[in-house]
Amino acid sequence: MGVPVPATLRPPPSDPVPVPPARRPESVRRTSTLLMSWPEGLAGDLHLYGDARDLLTPLEGEAAVLRAARLHAITDRLRQILSIEAEPAAADVQRLVGCRAGSNLRTAIAEQLPEEVEAGTPLHLLLDDLAGSTLISGFATALWADEFPEIRSRMAGAHTQKIMRDICSGFRDGSSALTPEGTIRGISMNTPEPGPLADPADALSWHREPPRPPMAMRRARRIDVWAEDGELHLNAMFRDSCWDPQGRENVVHEYELLGRADAVGTLRAMTAVPKVLPYAECPLAAPNASWLEGSALRAMRSEVLQRLRSTDCCTHLNDGLRSLAEVPVLAAALDF
Repeated sequence: MGVPVPATLRPPPSDPVPVPPARRPESVRRTSTLLMSWPEGLAGDLHLYGDARDLLTPLEGEAAVLRAARLHAITDRLRQILSIEAEPAAADVQRLVGCRAGSNLRTAIAEQLPEEVEAGTPLHLLLDDLAGSTLISGFATALWADEFPEIRSRMAGAHTQKIMRDICSGFRDGSSALTPEGTIRGISMNTPEPGPLADPADALSWHREPPRPPMAMRRARRIDVWAEDGELHLNAMFRDSCWDPQGRENVVHEYELLGRADAVGTLRAMTAVPKVLPYAECPLAAPNASWLEGSALRAMRSEVLQRLRSTDCCTHLNDGLRSLAEVPVLAAALDF
């Protein structure tokens, strides 16, 4: 069982990381973004633009890009992939056209692009993020309801009949987020404004991103890996954010992840720090991240889903933890 519900809940966390950490000498940093937008308008298809990069910062000399990838996918209102393009080109990526960007998409990726999965490439991370990103993308439109009346009418029936009870920590039975019937009471507006993803003092701290249209949502990740005292250390960040009509960025979900692993890639310590979450019950899943200690990092994508389920999980925490499976891939570039 997960953490018991305290008698008095605190308000949901509203403290995004203000400044990204400086790059460490002898470290590898993976950054990725997946930008969601509707170039043809709300009645059109969803476009997803992904960028990812692995950067080695040596003890001496210039930083070097180890790997990089770009992705452009288009999905329809049912989240079916209509088209997909990737750099570096991967011929088998076209086999994903026609797949629905839901939980089964990850199975299709493993079947059609096993080399990308095995190598833990930046492209695999972007492909893996299609499922979660298409699911959350609609939140961006909620901030524009006063600008587009069709958004408000669409929202009115979105969750009124859908029972959400016990699918995650935030929607546990009796949650403040749910009605007695188990449907969502309303959209959380706990959406603080964040600091920048990139370090203003370091032009190499983040990869270059495409121009952003006014109405858009973005999933961003950073994973820093370095060796210290005979162990691998990691500092990771996971953030979903979107922009309102005034151009203000709003964070919807954010976690900080801190961990250590031994020389063979076994996770020895893991701490999840909720920074921004929508509901008071959401952070109750965070202590359960320690349940993964003793797992092989390369197995994290499956271990997370097996160990953190139902009210013991937060879907966004799970998404952050799963990407740590590639920590050993990043560490291979270090003298460790």
